Amino acid sequence: MLAAQRRAGIVSLLDVSGAVSVTELAAHFGVSDMTIRRDLDNLAAHGLIAKVHGGAVAPADAAVGSSARRSEEPGFPVKSAQRQAEKEAIAAAAVQLVQPGMSIGLSAGTTTWALAHRLLGIGELTVVTNSPRIAEIFHRSAEQARAGGEAPEQTAAGSAPADQTVILTGGVRTPSDALVGPIANQALRSLHLDLIFLGAHGFALEAGFTTPNLEEAETNRTWLQTSPRAVVLADHSKWNATALGTFAELAQIHTLITDTGVDDAAADALREQLEALILAEPTETRSPR
Repeated sequence: MLAAQRRAGIVSLLDVSGAVSVTELAAHFGVSDMTIRRDLDNLAAHGLIAKVHGGAVAPADAAVGSSARRSEEPGFPVKSAQRQAEKEAIAAAAVQLVQPGMSIGLSAGTTTWALAHRLLGIGELTVVTNSPRIAEIFHRSAEQARAGGEAPEQTAAGSAPADQTVILTGGVRTPSDALVGPIANQALRSLHLDLIFLGAHGFALEAGFTTPNLEEAETNRTWLQTSPRAVVLADHSKWNATALGTFAELAQIHTLITDTGVDDAAADALREQLEALILAEPTETRSPR
């Protein structure tokens, strides 16, 4: 098990129990106490847990079902190991909105990253992104195709990589591996895209779609200027999670794609605010790429 997967598991256990001990975690994951202590140090540094003597508890601002404000953001490896089945289901639903020949935008995020793998088989696609990780997916696939080999993403995409154009904005890199700031914003303002896909740290009725990084919030607002159709990809665990900066009200987003973990009352409330709500059904978790 990768460290990022183990740390995501620790956070999930805390979501259920509210408190865990080092000894219990070491036995659960089959690793040493020292390994668990390093995991807890990492998670605490990202604001995902609160360390206590002999273990950890859920931070006061991350209570399940609350609208807590979160100013800390975990790095990409931690986030990518969380809710993998849900993210894959959301990505599978999102790719149905994309047609050959489109110009689309993908903001940085682990769910948009999952979507990028599924776009490789769509022909004549122009992809704009502020994520170096997403750009690398297309670059690596193109390199494999030129070399005459099978791209690692070929199975996930459903067909061989197609002829595509990828544009990477410049900017300053955030903990979530987004390129943000004046350079990124200036590049985006000159574009006219058919469809954009945005990630979000949280979404709620009053706060809308939020992110803990204020510069990323500003760049996401700039993304909204590039296309009349904006789609947010966010799994159900982000419902009622409110981060520091709002980048869009619910009514500003054309479509929200989340998963069936959202309860019926939340889904009804969201439908009243959004033009479209898509609930994806998770299946088994895919292996890490």
